Amino acid sequence: MAGSAQPAPAVTPDASPSGARDTRAVVERYQQLVYGLALSHTRCKGDADDVFQEVFLTYHRKQPNCHDEGHRQAWLITTTLTIARRENTSSWRTRVVPLAPEDAEMVRPEVFHFATETQDAVFQAVSQLPESYRAVIHLFYFDDLPVARIAAVLGLEEGAVKMRLSRGRGLLRDQLGDLR
Repeated sequence: MAGSAQPAPAVTPDASPSGARDTRAVVERYQQLVYGLALSHTRCKGDADDVFQEVFLTYHRKQPNCHDEGHRQAWLITTTLTIARRENTSSWRTRVVPLAPEDAEMVRPEVFHFATETQDAVFQAVSQLPESYRAVIHLFYFDDLPVARIAAVLGLEEGAVKMRLSRGRGLLRDQLGDLR
Protein backbone atom coordinates (compact mmCIF):
# COMPACT_ATOMS: atom_id res chain seq x y z
CA MET A 1 0.00 0.00 0.00
CA ALA A 2 2.76 2.40 0.88
CA GLY A 3 4.22 2.22 -2.63
CA SER A 4 0.88 3.05 -4.31
CA ALA A 5 0.48 6.53 -2.83
CA GLN A 6 0.49 9.24 -5.47
CA PRO A 7 2.62 12.33 -4.84
CA ALA A 8 0.69 15.54 -4.33
CA PRO A 9 0.63 17.73 -7.42
CA ALA A 10 3.06 20.61 -7.26
CA VAL A 11 1.41 23.98 -6.83
CA THR A 12 2.80 26.46 -9.32
CA PRO A 13 2.60 30.24 -8.84
CA ASP A 14 0.08 30.36 -11.72
CA ALA A 15 -2.32 28.03 -9.93
CA SER A 16 -1.98 29.57 -6.48
CA PRO A 17 -5.03 31.59 -5.40
CA SER A 18 -2.83 33.60 -3.03
CA GLY A 19 -0.47 34.33 -5.96
CA ALA A 20 -3.41 35.72 -7.90
CA ARG A 21 -4.45 37.89 -4.95
CA ASP A 22 -0.88 39.09 -4.53
CA THR A 23 -0.61 39.92 -8.24
CA ARG A 24 -3.91 41.80 -8.15
CA ALA A 25 -2.69 43.91 -5.21
CA VAL A 26 0.64 44.60 -6.93
CA VAL A 27 -1.12 45.65 -10.14
CA GLU A 28 -3.40 48.01 -8.21
CA ARG A 29 -0.47 49.55 -6.34
CA TYR A 30 1.99 49.91 -9.23
CA GLN A 31 -0.17 50.25 -12.34
CA GLN A 32 0.46 53.98 -12.79
CA LEU A 33 4.22 53.60 -12.31
CA VAL A 34 4.51 50.74 -14.81
CA TYR A 35 2.14 52.20 -17.41
CA GLY A 36 3.66 55.68 -17.24
CA LEU A 37 7.17 54.32 -17.62
CA ALA A 38 6.06 52.04 -20.48
CA LEU A 39 4.30 54.90 -22.24
CA SER A 40 7.25 57.26 -21.95
CA HIS A 41 9.61 54.63 -23.36
CA THR A 42 7.47 53.18 -26.14
CA ARG A 43 5.80 56.47 -27.12
CA CYS A 44 2.77 54.50 -28.24
CA LYS A 45 -0.39 53.64 -26.32
CA GLY A 46 -0.75 50.20 -27.90
CA ASP A 47 2.86 49.26 -27.20
CA ALA A 48 2.59 50.60 -23.65
CA ASP A 49 -0.47 48.40 -23.14
CA ASP A 50 1.54 45.39 -24.35
CA VAL A 51 4.47 46.22 -22.05
CA PHE A 52 2.12 46.74 -19.10
CA GLN A 53 0.50 43.35 -19.62
CA GLU A 54 3.80 41.57 -20.13
CA VAL A 55 5.33 43.09 -16.98
CA PHE A 56 2.49 41.95 -14.73
CA LEU A 57 2.15 38.59 -16.46
CA THR A 58 5.88 38.04 -15.87
CA TYR A 59 5.43 39.09 -12.25
CA HIS A 60 2.53 36.67 -11.80
CA ARG A 61 4.37 33.77 -13.42
CA LYS A 62 7.68 34.28 -11.64
CA GLN A 63 6.34 35.49 -8.29
CA PRO A 64 9.72 37.11 -7.54
CA ASN A 65 10.88 36.81 -3.96
CA CYS A 66 10.77 40.46 -2.91
CA HIS A 67 11.81 41.03 0.69
CA ASP A 68 10.17 44.50 0.83
CA GLU A 69 8.15 46.96 -1.25
CA GLY A 70 11.28 48.80 -2.34
CA HIS A 71 12.67 45.62 -3.86
CA ARG A 72 9.32 44.89 -5.56
CA GLN A 73 9.23 48.41 -6.98
CA ALA A 74 12.79 48.08 -8.28
CA TRP A 75 11.95 44.74 -9.89
CA LEU A 76 8.92 46.24 -11.63
CA ILE A 77 10.86 49.29 -12.85
CA THR A 78 13.76 47.29 -14.28
CA THR A 79 11.41 44.73 -15.83
CA THR A 80 9.34 47.51 -17.41
CA LEU A 81 12.45 49.18 -18.86
CA THR A 82 13.75 45.85 -20.18
CA ILE A 83 10.47 44.90 -21.83
CA ALA A 84 9.98 48.41 -23.26
CA ARG A 85 13.51 48.32 -24.67
CA ARG A 86 12.80 44.92 -26.23
CA GLU A 87 9.54 46.26 -27.70
CA ASN A 88 11.36 49.23 -29.24
CA THR A 89 13.97 47.01 -30.88
CA SER A 90 11.62 44.26 -32.05
CA SER A 91 11.82 43.18 -35.66
CA TRP A 92 8.29 44.47 -36.22
CA ARG A 93 9.28 47.96 -35.17
CA THR A 94 12.61 48.03 -37.00
CA ARG A 95 11.80 46.16 -40.23
CA VAL A 96 8.19 46.78 -41.19
CA VAL A 97 7.69 49.34 -43.91
CA PRO A 98 4.47 50.17 -45.76
CA LEU A 99 4.12 48.70 -49.24
CA ALA A 100 2.16 51.69 -50.46
CA PRO A 101 1.76 55.25 -49.15
CA GLU A 102 -1.84 54.58 -48.16
CA ASP A 103 -0.63 51.71 -45.95
CA ALA A 104 1.53 54.07 -43.88
CA GLU A 105 -1.36 54.66 -41.46
CA MET A 106 -1.34 50.96 -40.54
CA VAL A 107 2.33 51.08 -39.52
CA ARG A 108 2.25 54.39 -37.65
CA PRO A 109 1.54 54.14 -33.89
CA GLU A 110 -1.81 55.31 -32.61
CA VAL A 111 -1.79 59.03 -31.79
CA PHE A 112 -3.26 59.98 -28.45
CA HIS A 113 -3.68 63.23 -26.56
CA PHE A 114 -3.67 64.32 -22.94
CA ALA A 115 -6.13 66.73 -21.35
CA THR A 116 -4.24 69.90 -22.35
CA GLU A 117 -1.89 71.00 -25.10
CA THR A 118 0.77 71.72 -22.47
CA GLN A 119 0.61 68.11 -21.25
CA ASP A 120 0.90 66.92 -24.86
CA ALA A 121 3.96 69.13 -25.38
CA VAL A 122 5.62 67.94 -22.16
CA PHE A 123 4.98 64.29 -23.05
CA GLN A 124 6.39 64.78 -26.54
CA ALA A 125 9.46 66.54 -25.16
CA VAL A 126 10.10 63.84 -22.54
CA SER A 127 9.56 61.06 -25.08
CA GLN A 128 12.15 62.64 -27.40
CA LEU A 129 14.86 62.53 -24.73
CA PRO A 130 17.53 59.84 -25.01
CA GLU A 131 16.52 56.73 -23.04
CA SER A 132 19.02 57.27 -20.23
CA TYR A 133 17.66 60.77 -19.51
CA ARG A 134 14.03 59.74 -20.07
CA ALA A 135 14.15 57.07 -17.36
CA VAL A 136 15.59 59.31 -14.63
CA ILE A 137 13.36 62.28 -15.56
CA HIS A 138 10.28 60.08 -15.48
CA LEU A 139 11.16 58.38 -12.20
CA PHE A 140 12.13 61.67 -10.52
CA TYR A 141 9.30 63.94 -11.69
CA PHE A 142 6.39 61.62 -12.42
CA ASP A 143 6.95 58.92 -9.81
CA ASP A 144 8.57 61.14 -7.14
CA LEU A 145 11.48 58.80 -6.48
CA PRO A 146 14.49 60.38 -4.74
CA VAL A 147 17.88 60.44 -6.47
CA ALA A 148 19.28 57.75 -4.15
CA ARG A 149 16.40 55.39 -4.95
CA ILE A 150 16.70 55.97 -8.71
CA ALA A 151 20.43 55.26 -8.47
CA ALA A 152 19.78 52.02 -6.59
CA VAL A 153 17.05 50.86 -8.99
CA LEU A 154 19.00 51.65 -12.17
CA GLY A 155 22.35 50.49 -10.81
CA LEU A 156 23.97 53.92 -11.16
CA GLU A 157 25.94 56.21 -8.90
CA GLU A 158 23.97 59.10 -7.38
CA GLY A 159 26.24 61.54 -9.22
CA ALA A 160 25.35 59.91 -12.54
CA VAL A 161 21.63 60.26 -11.77
CA LYS A 162 22.09 63.93 -10.83
CA MET A 163 24.04 64.53 -14.06
CA ARG A 164 21.36 62.84 -16.16
CA LEU A 165 18.66 64.88 -14.42
CA SER A 166 20.59 68.07 -15.06
CA ARG A 167 21.26 67.29 -18.71
CA GLY A 168 17.71 66.04 -19.24
CA ARG A 169 16.31 69.24 -17.72
CA GLY A 170 18.53 71.26 -20.06
CA LEU A 171 17.23 69.39 -23.09
CA LEU A 172 13.65 69.81 -21.91
CA ARG A 173 14.25 73.52 -21.29
CA ASP A 174 15.49 73.86 -24.88
CA GLN A 175 12.50 71.96 -26.30
CA LEU A 176 9.85 73.60 -24.11
CA GLY A 177 11.24 77.13 -23.98
CA ASP A 178 8.22 78.61 -25.77
CA LEU A 179 5.71 77.17 -23.23
CA ARG A 180 6.69 79.58 -20.46
